[in-house]
Amino acid sequence: MHRFKKIGIIASLVATMTFSMVACSSNNLEEGNETIDTAEASNEASQETSTAKYIFMFIGDGMSYPQVNGAQIYNGTVDNEDSVELTRLGFTEFPVTGSASFAPDSASTATSIASGVKTHSGVIGLEADKTTEVTTIAEQLKEKGYKVGIVSTVTLNHATPAAFYANVESRNSYYDIALQMADSDFDYFAGGELGQPTGKDKDQRDIYEILEEKGYTVTRDKDEILSLDNESGKVYAINPELVGGAMEYSIDMDEDSLKLSDLVSTGINVLDNEEGFFMMVESGKVDWAGHANDAMSNIQDVVAFDEAISEAVKFYNEHPDETLIIVTGDHETGGMTLGQATTGYDTAFDLLSNQKMSYEAFDEVLKTYLEANPNASFDDTFSLVTENFGLLKEGEDDNLLVLTEYELNKVKAAYEETLKPAEERATGEEATILYGGYEPLTVTLTHILNNKAGIGWTSYSHTGLPVPVYAIGAGAEEFNGFYDNNFFLQT
Repeated sequence: MHRFKKIGIIASLVATMTFSMVACSSNNLEEGNETIDTAEASNEASQETSTAKYIFMFIGDGMSYPQVNGAQIYNGTVDNEDSVELTRLGFTEFPVTGSASFAPDSASTATSIASGVKTHSGVIGLEADKTTEVTTIAEQLKEKGYKVGIVSTVTLNHATPAAFYANVESRNSYYDIALQMADSDFDYFAGGELGQPTGKDKDQRDIYEILEEKGYTVTRDKDEILSLDNESGKVYAINPELVGGAMEYSIDMDEDSLKLSDLVSTGINVLDNEEGFFMMVESGKVDWAGHANDAMSNIQDVVAFDEAISEAVKFYNEHPDETLIIVTGDHETGGMTLGQATTGYDTAFDLLSNQKMSYEAFDEVLKTYLEANPNASFDDTFSLVTENFGLLKEGEDDNLLVLTEYELNKVKAAYEETLKPAEERATGEEATILYGGYEPLTVTLTHILNNKAGIGWTSYSHTGLPVPVYAIGAGAEEFNGFYDNNFFLQT
C-alpha cells in the first residue's frame, strides 16, 4: 500500500490535487459572522511549514469556477439592486488558491484526492489494475490517533465519501462499501442515509444493525444530532429530512431544516480532542443540480456549502496555528456558462429568484398534479409553471419573464412528452440534447429560465474545466508550485 512521504506535513494530502497554485492578495475575510485577517494568514503561509492538527477537507462535487462565480454573481445581483457587484463567498478569499483536475467521475477523482493514485472511472480505492488497494489519508490519520469524520449531503456510501474508507472495483457496490464503512472505525458520519442497506436484492443483513453492532449510535433525531459531543462515541447522524436517501436541496429546505452547516458544527463537537481530527465534507448535490442543468438549485447549494465552511472558519479563528482548511471541487458538471447566445453580454441573474423549488421538488409537484388531473390541458398546467418559475405566456414586452414564441413552443412540446409514458417518449440525439433523460417539462423550464438570466449549459455530464482550490491555515504554503495529481504518494 502507498504511504505518505510527507505525512508530517498534513497539507501535502491536498497537493495531490493541485496542478498550479498562486498566492492571492490579502485583506479581511468575512466568513459568516467570522472575520479573518488574511494578510496575517498569508504571512503565516509564507513561513516555515507547520503541521496541521485539525484538518477540514471540503469538496464541492461538480463545483468549478462557473459554479463558484455564478453564486457570487447571483448574490451580488440580489444584494445590490442599483449596482453591479459580486458578493464574495467567504472561502474565495482564502490566502492560497490554485487549480486542478480534468473530467473523470467522482469515484476516480475522490480516490486521487484521498489516496494519491490515478485509477479508472467508477473505481474506488484501487490502483489502475483494479486489484491493489490503497490507503487513504483518513485511514492513515486514524492510525496516528486522529479522530475522523465523513459528512455528505448525499448517501454516505456514494462515490466521494466512500473513497475515504473503501476499496471496491465498482462504485455501485453499495452494500460492500457500507460494510467497509462499518469496519472503518471512523468517529463521525453524517448527512444522507445508505444506499441499498440490505443489498441490491434486499437479501442481506441490514447494514444499520451491523453499524450498531460495531459500536455506532445511529440517529435520525434532529435534537439528538445537535446535542452530540466528544463524549458521544462513534456516531452516524442521518438527516431526518431526506429525498431518495440524500438531503434536500437547500432551495427546498425551510428555516427549521437540519443543514450542512449544522452537521459540520456538530462534527466539530464530536471530533474535537487533543490528538487532532480530520473531517471531509462533501456538498454532493451541486453535482446533481449540474447534471440536471438547474442553476438556481446549484447556486443555492454552493451558498449553503459556503455557510458550512464558515463553521470551520470559526474553529480556525480559535486555533489558527493548528488548523488547515481546504476547499475544492472534484470536477465540473453540466458545462455551466455565465453568459449564453440569446443574451449576449447581458445577464439578469435576479430572474432566478422566481424559481421557488428545485427540479427534483417540481417533478413531484407535477407528478402529483397530473395524477389528480389526468385530463389537464397545457393551459391548466401552466399555472404551476408561473407559480414555481415565474414564467408567463403573455405580458408587457419589457417583462423578461414572458416567453417568446420559440420558448413557448418548446414548453408545449416538452409538456406533450411529459404526458407520455416513459417507454413512449422520444429517443435519439435530439431528445438527448433537449431533455438529457430528465423530466421533459421540468428541464425545459430550467433551461429557459437559466437562459433568460444569462446562464447556459453544454452537457448533462462532467466536463474538462479545471476546479479551484482554496486553502488557509497550517501547511497552506504547500499548495504553491506545480504538481501532478498523484505526485506526493508515488513510492
